[in-house]
Amino acid sequence: MTDAHERRRRAVILVGGPANPYSRAIRLGRTLAGLGYEVEIAATAEPGAPAIERDGPLTIHRYGSSGVFRSVKTAARWFPATDDPARRPPLPVRLVRGLRRATRQWRTRSLRWLLWPYTVRDWWHTLAAELEPADLYHSCGALPIAAAIAARERDRRAGRRSRVILDVIDISLESNNVLDVPRPILWLLRRRERNWARAADAHTAINDAFADRAMALWRLPRRPTVVPNYPEPWAPASDEPAPDRIRAALGLPPSTRICLFWGRLGPNLGLDEMADAVLRVPDAVLVLLGFARGWADSVARDEDPRYRGRHFTLPAVHPDELAAWVASADVGLITLPPVSFNQRHTTPNKFLESMMAGTPMVLGPDLPTMAAILEREDLGRIAASMAPADIAAAIMAILDRPPTERAEWRASIAAIARARYSWPIAAAAYAGLVESLTAGGSA
Repeated sequence: MTDAHERRRRAVILVGGPANPYSRAIRLGRTLAGLGYEVEIAATAEPGAPAIERDGPLTIHRYGSSGVFRSVKTAARWFPATDDPARRPPLPVRLVRGLRRATRQWRTRSLRWLLWPYTVRDWWHTLAAELEPADLYHSCGALPIAAAIAARERDRRAGRRSRVILDVIDISLESNNVLDVPRPILWLLRRRERNWARAADAHTAINDAFADRAMALWRLPRRPTVVPNYPEPWAPASDEPAPDRIRAALGLPPSTRICLFWGRLGPNLGLDEMADAVLRVPDAVLVLLGFARGWADSVARDEDPRYRGRHFTLPAVHPDELAAWVASADVGLITLPPVSFNQRHTTPNKFLESMMAGTPMVLGPDLPTMAAILEREDLGRIAASMAPADIAAAIMAILDRPPTERAEWRASIAAIARARYSWPIAAAAYAGLVESLTAGGSA
């Protein structure tokens, strides 16, 4: 055989974050490894996270910052400092300075948005210099897509036939992060996103709502292949007691009822409302198993006298361990406020992981994609509003069921998840797309 035939195929999954860990990238990577690929997850560097690590057959490589855009991340520091209260100038002077400061801030924010996604352009620069060639580049969302396209073009100039898949894990410019972006700038950014999307060789999406929206918004030649965020099949060992990881970690008695939120912590996730809601539920605590920029605020709330003993923050766990942790909760909370298309129509990992663990869940209002599944499969309750009293009422509707009835309900939810919402179903769709794409057929 020639060297080209002997060479093992290589795939890179690009993640616009530290992937520490990222369950979707791991599942996709394992599926690609099963197809015979050598797989790298290319992520962003994070303090404390190793630059290179192994996760079974996968290599996770976290690339640092380089190039001129390293300085753009510090744009918030360009804002002038506020006046010293001990030396306050007259009111007219303060008003003029305030107006000038607001103008500068608006210009800086506008500049940063015009450079979107400015938070990863320094990472793109490093990838351009250090990322090794591959046969397949899978971009998880829009943040890495430009880097994936650039890598494909470098490969093609070198005589290598590379392909790019854009994975519609969300639609960045229809998220809660762009609610305050000026309309003219948003129009330009959407045009940029559409051009990147159309340059990909194929597309996947996490659900039908996102596939349909991407098809219409970007005028794609083909509808994205739906590859849901289904978790790996899981069930507790029959000869072991039901998992109780959370109470064991926190030293809580068996009578304490666990309301759990897990995943990314930050704004516009309903965390404030959840915290207040659980205070209204007797013998209940809110546990957050998370990471990201809201971590410090969540830990601070643990010590707030109003919430102390009713609010606990724990670090995220590996996806392979997560089901056992979720199964030890009494209720999963997915009370996302419906502030954007993404949040109304997403089916996040936590929604599907709660199913696999057999944990009934409480959804927020006006989340139609998740609500349709929840009502069809009887997975939990929907809060009437984002008011803490309504969230608490939905929690109580679950917890007030008799213990035997709740145990049967949990077993039914888990059985439904294993039969209809587990990763082998999604992996088959993804593997079919990859083989068709890399074989030169229609994607």
